[in-house]
Amino acid sequence: MKKTNIVLIGMPGAGKSTIGVLLAKAMKMPFIDIDLLIQQKYNKYLQEIIDDVGVKEFLSIEEKAALELNVKNHVIATGGSMIYNNSALNHLKKDGVLVYLQLRYDEIESRIANISSRGIAMEKGQTLIGLYSERVPLYEKHADITVNCSGKDMEVIVTEIKNIFRNGE
Repeated sequence: MKKTNIVLIGMPGAGKSTIGVLLAKAMKMPFIDIDLLIQQKYNKYLQEIIDDVGVKEFLSIEEKAALELNVKNHVIATGGSMIYNNSALNHLKKDGVLVYLQLRYDEIESRIANISSRGIAMEKGQTLIGLYSERVPLYEKHADITVNCSGKDMEVIVTEIKNIFRNGE
C-alpha cells in the first residue's frame, strides 16, 4: 500500500509550517500543523502551554495530538519535539513518509530570534546548540527522506519535495 501523507520533521525554525503550507498548495493536498491543533485545543500559545504544564507533559499532549490524526493525502507539519515520541512517529509513519528538513545550526540559530517565547520544548538551562545536538541524530534515524534545506529558497525546497513524491520515491 502506498503511503499518502507527507510528514515534515525537523528543528524549530527549519520551515516545517511554512514549507508545509506551500507544499500542500503545490501538491493540491490539505495541510495540518500539529502545533496549531494543540494551540487551538488549549486556546493558548505553545509557550504558554509548556510554561503551564512543563516539557514532559507537553510532549504527551503533542503525542496525543499525533495519535488522534487519522488522515490520508495530507501534508502534516509536526512540532520539532515530536521526534521524542516513538509511538506518535510510528503512527504517523503508518500512512506517511517522514521528510526531515535538514538545516545547518547557524541557519536555525539565525531564524530563531524569540527562543524564550517561541514554544520550543526544551528544559530550563538547555541551549539551542544542545537541543540541536540531541535532536539531529533522532531526525536522521527516523526520516524516510532527508532534504537538505541549507542555503535554499523555500520554493526550491518545495519543488524538490514535490519531485520526490511525483516520481514515486
